[in-house]
Amino acid sequence: MPLTNTQIRYGGVAKTFHWLTALLILTLIVLGLVAEDLPYAKDAELARKAWLFSLHKTLGVLVFFVALARILWAVSQPRPGLLNADKRAESFLAELVHWLLYGALVIVPLSGWIGHAAASGFAPIWWPLGQNLPLVPKSTSLEHLAGAVHFVSGRVLIGAILLHFIGALKHHFIDRDSTLRRMLPGDAPIGPLPQASHSALPVVAAVAIWCASLGLALSTAQGADGALPNGPALSEVTSDWQVQEGTIALRVTQFGSEVEGRFNDWTAAISFDDTQPTGVVGDVTATISIPSLTLGSVTKQALGADFFAAESFPTATFSGEIRHASDGYEALGTLTIKDRSVPLTLPFLLSIRDNAAEMRADVTLDRRDFGIGDNMPKEDSLAFAVDVAIRLTASRAQVGTE
Repeated sequence: MPLTNTQIRYGGVAKTFHWLTALLILTLIVLGLVAEDLPYAKDAELARKAWLFSLHKTLGVLVFFVALARILWAVSQPRPGLLNADKRAESFLAELVHWLLYGALVIVPLSGWIGHAAASGFAPIWWPLGQNLPLVPKSTSLEHLAGAVHFVSGRVLIGAILLHFIGALKHHFIDRDSTLRRMLPGDAPIGPLPQASHSALPVVAAVAIWCASLGLALSTAQGADGALPNGPALSEVTSDWQVQEGTIALRVTQFGSEVEGRFNDWTAAISFDDTQPTGVVGDVTATISIPSLTLGSVTKQALGADFFAAESFPTATFSGEIRHASDGYEALGTLTIKDRSVPLTLPFLLSIRDNAAEMRADVTLDRRDFGIGDNMPKEDSLAFAVDVAIRLTASRAQVGTE
């Protein structure tokens, strides 16, 4: 069997690409559907789900490169003509499915890869080249958009595969021609091919379908951005020092991969006297909106009942006094998350210039102290340590004169 194509036959390389791609795609579809439906409430369940998704993603990257190689080979070879080219409707549908499949072979794995790179954590790709992609930032919106494209284009792929399969069966059992046999090993008998009429209409139709599919994905992604609302905004507070801007970021480790996130809505009432040389110099009360958390691809899971239980406990609070420490300052108080209150000492660095202050604090918490992730008692799935980084700038409230 020759390796290259002719005007009437596919060569060994094209046949190998065809069946290798088919095997990988069918495996990926099954893996994706099974992994998506698996529960993840318990440690072992989440580990199984993550393993299947890692396999799905790893094979997906392989499919992307196999698809590129297949397309490059196809454009370098003559394309055997259709055995039913004289039947215009059937040949149009065959060409349309052909272009839909080629588009899907690139769009489906690439969108999945981009979505993975834009997200933080959960189910890494099994290879030594890292989890990121050039020019792809960590972005929840981009993750949702790529995920929507992956979902919609995956359904287009499944539809095209079904049409391709039905067409092959029709050729084999009804038309009784060699369309299917010439993609199998060996040289199937092929008679003279009918005259083909070349048209750009199948390509135009395929592009139109892909444009409609991507438009649907865009609208789906916009809906996904609002699927996890931040909840009611916290009321502003007035204090001696008014926070101007800042972040409360956290970093967890899941299945050996770091996942970074932040709380997007929080307030802090701060009383602080920088003229006091020793002892207690003020106090602070901070309130954090738990539903405002974003934590990469595991945000929904983190807000669930087994973790932060955002519906039942929508806020966390820290209240304590501020005093001098051996190196800077520290806040001694109580941190309450869910129904657990735990004493906490928060060392921080403070820089004050005129009436502006800049504060930096880093602390490591133990998730077990707050009943977070009790269903995951082992660190190999979710580490006990949670690193919290607080950065803020505040201005001193100005007292008016009469």
